[in-house]
Amino acid sequence: MSRARADEEEYWHSSKFRAFTFDDEDDELSQLKESKRAVNSLRDIVDDDDDDLERVSWSGEPVGSISWSIKETASGTTGSPEGRDSSLQKGSSSYTAFPKQVSSYSLSSLFKGEYHHIPYGQMTLTDTGVKNYAPELRRPKAEYKDYSSDWSPKDTVRRMQRGKVCSLERFRSLQDKLVLLDEAVAGHDGNVITAVLIFLKRTLRREILFRELEVRQVALCHLIHFLRETGEQKFLLDLLRFLDRTEEVALSQYREHLNIQDVEKRREFLKGCIGLPFSPEDTSHIQDHYTLLERQIIIEANDRHLEMAGQSEIFRKYPRKASILNMPLVTTLFYSCFYHYTEAEGTFSSPTNLKKTFKIPDKQYVLTALAARAKLRAWNDVDALLTTKNWLGYTKKKAPIGFHRVVEILQRNNAPVQVLQEYVRLVEDVETRLNLATKYKCHDVVIETYRDLKDRIQLTAYKCKVERGSAEEEKINCILNNTVRN
Repeated sequence: MSRARADEEEYWHSSKFRAFTFDDEDDELSQLKESKRAVNSLRDIVDDDDDDLERVSWSGEPVGSISWSIKETASGTTGSPEGRDSSLQKGSSSYTAFPKQVSSYSLSSLFKGEYHHIPYGQMTLTDTGVKNYAPELRRPKAEYKDYSSDWSPKDTVRRMQRGKVCSLERFRSLQDKLVLLDEAVAGHDGNVITAVLIFLKRTLRREILFRELEVRQVALCHLIHFLRETGEQKFLLDLLRFLDRTEEVALSQYREHLNIQDVEKRREFLKGCIGLPFSPEDTSHIQDHYTLLERQIIIEANDRHLEMAGQSEIFRKYPRKASILNMPLVTTLFYSCFYHYTEAEGTFSSPTNLKKTFKIPDKQYVLTALAARAKLRAWNDVDALLTTKNWLGYTKKKAPIGFHRVVEILQRNNAPVQVLQEYVRLVEDVETRLNLATKYKCHDVVIETYRDLKDRIQLTAYKCKVERGSAEEEKINCILNNTVRN
């Protein structure tokens, strides 16, 4: 018990620091090293490679500590330079004396932990603790100017454009803030405009900010874009309502469906969006979106059941790779043409039902259905898709997308040469037909086209491109011989 009391007494009466004396020159370095463990390390000083030395004041307190800063603030510049120089000469110090900088801190700011922009070499006290910085030498004098000094709005904007640190807190009146915003807009720098808008958004009431932005369309567009990018939906809706932009309010609310993952909840949300004040065209799109999702839910449930039961041959042969839910209309049509092409129009999954319900143009329908059936190599379905019958009962091939695109889609799905040749012949432009026939080695089409053109030279040249002894070579020889007789 006595030993514990003795240790406690020794702890409270001991000190890590001893007062600095000029007489104890031999122990000076050890004192400085010991004080280093009690204070934060300083930055490297220009041309000073001795990291073991630490600056301390003549009172023995580390430079940059709270008590030192308070004393320096109180004393100001009362000490004469001559006195300091003479005291420096008396001590045998191994480091060079630096000119003392007057601290701009008050006692209240030190204990409140307020943050200020200060010149280099002064201490910044934040909520996370105290950091000490050595004065930086050999820098332009302009660098030492206080960031919170009386910069005009124009100068502030210019400094921000150059990437300089500027404090906007000094602009407190509404007039100063509006002038700052106008200068930012005049500078045509989007980053500066956004930075000023963030400052105004934080320091002004919404009603005042909205009223002033209403007559500043450039700044208003920047703020709307910023709010959309950051997802501040409530603030954005308040702004749009103030501006009486009802359609944009409705579109912003409709956009929220993207954040709803549950398909049933999304369907109910879309149903509620139908009554919002959209334009007539947008109202039609919202209605189609709701109808499509409702149709997808029905198709997905039925197809999942068929796939799990194994009752459908096409699902066994071509298993589904993904769900149809939340897919676009064109993807849904392709899916329907792939798995439900032969279904009657009365079913929800029928391609013709989708075409009629959503008023899909013929060109889009033919393009999508052709791609789906060609992928399944269902060439009879392709032929039926492109065959039309007139009122007299005559049939002919017709392609709203052009037969050259039909040929490209079929070739991409590895259609046989016989199938390709049938549709290459239907390409009206002669040059395009020859290019496609040559590219995809439809020799009969090339030979027939040169025969119709009566181009003996090209036909003779093409004879060298076919296999010797083949049916194509024999056909060319027959044409050339008939030409000679005639």
